[in-house]
Amino acid sequence: MNRAEQTADALENQFGLSDRVVDDAALANSILRFREQGITLPTFAELADPSTIDPSIVGDADKDGPDPRNLQRVHWYNDLAGNLVDTPDHVVLPKSLTGVDSPIIVVFGDRFPMITAHKVLAAYACLAPRIVTGQFDPTRHRAIWPSTGNYARGGIAISRIMASRGVAILPAGMSQERFDWLERWCANPAEDVIKTVGTESNVKEIYDACNALAKDPTNFILNQFCEFGNHLAHYEVTGRAFGHVFEHVRSTSGRNLRLAAFVSATGSAGTIAAGDRLKDTYGTKIVAVEALECPTLLENGFGEHNIQGIGDKHVPLIHNVMNTDVVVAVSDRATDQLQVMFNTDDGLGYLADRRLVPRSVLQTLVHFGLSSICNVLASITTAKLLDLGPDDALITVATDGAALYPSEREKITARDFGGGFTNLDAAAVWGEHLANVPAANAIECTERDRNRIFNLGYYTWVEQQGTPFELFEARRSQEFWRGLRRFLPVWDAMIAEFNARVAAG
Repeated sequence: MNRAEQTADALENQFGLSDRVVDDAALANSILRFREQGITLPTFAELADPSTIDPSIVGDADKDGPDPRNLQRVHWYNDLAGNLVDTPDHVVLPKSLTGVDSPIIVVFGDRFPMITAHKVLAAYACLAPRIVTGQFDPTRHRAIWPSTGNYARGGIAISRIMASRGVAILPAGMSQERFDWLERWCANPAEDVIKTVGTESNVKEIYDACNALAKDPTNFILNQFCEFGNHLAHYEVTGRAFGHVFEHVRSTSGRNLRLAAFVSATGSAGTIAAGDRLKDTYGTKIVAVEALECPTLLENGFGEHNIQGIGDKHVPLIHNVMNTDVVVAVSDRATDQLQVMFNTDDGLGYLADRRLVPRSVLQTLVHFGLSSICNVLASITTAKLLDLGPDDALITVATDGAALYPSEREKITARDFGGGFTNLDAAAVWGEHLANVPAANAIECTERDRNRIFNLGYYTWVEQQGTPFELFEARRSQEFWRGLRRFLPVWDAMIAEFNARVAAG
């Protein structure tokens, strides 16, 4: 096999980019399984515009249960009860909270079904193309979901409703609430929840566990960090939804707002792909966010942190680095302590009485998890770094809510506040983390910065994970990323044909 053939083979088999049926027998098994389970797959176009989904398919499905009809809810247009809404739920944070003139729009990820986090979209995006192309056989394969938390939970949810066995791989140091959820959803958690060494920063150890499991041909690794379906779904589904939110905010603001920046912690680099679409449409700058305690993109650094859900110590293969405009690092001391402040009476009381933050805004803070707060702080930094004004909007995402972190808040409160959080603590936290959010730990990327960050991925993907060098290097060009988008209508057509064959039985 020559180099060109190796690259094509890797794109199809290793990274999920197939535009044909690879295995007719596997596809036939999937069709039978889906017919037995009553499963209909939504297309990516439908998830981007769920008003096109027949509401009778969803029916009375419990949004938090393992119901196959919840696949039709894997989009941004749900409210907390699982009902379809016209505009994705969001909040516009005011200057009284952020300290900057620019409006910061935060879109809520905890409206997604089953796992109350938007990573279930990434899981669907990685698995659905593998099913309709006949690469994944739910009657034979175990779906392996490597993650630092929410993607693994999303994968387990998707696997279960497809009557397929899923395996979650995540660091042992993640929040207890993640493991409690997995205990409830996994049929055999003793075998199907694999805890690797470390915490949020230990992604390499997750890869090592995957490589060991991959020796068994019945294990199918769905690695969100290199599955291009993850990138494409967020480009199409998240990008369009966030554009819709911005248009709504602009039309109701009374100002001629421009969408100056999209801010996203890198994580698997799925969500940040929405920025590619927003840049195409609005000229929006793309801001990549990471932990200051592990400044991988900013300084090629290392370390450990507790901003759960953002990953680090490597550059994901699906990160379009050469389209990134700004890198911001946020300290986990800030996200830890603000998580406590936003979820205590004294903290909220201080924000209301002393900082005059509107009650309507304070009521939304329960929907901000650790990485959500990180995104907000990075948005404030970006507004300062780029000298943005009142007509310059920023948009970001609250990836999950505070409901996933009570155990973490207990640890933080015991460690930092003597076991109890008071009004005085609130004043101190405000002064340290919100009164003067720094702009020092950020850069506006030059071409040299982008190349430095891009090159950093070589060791992980070429030397460690065996990615063909030609494929790794091709990602430097925007033509590569634009070329990927042809798969979306192809997959949608294959999903429609798949559903028709399921229904024909």
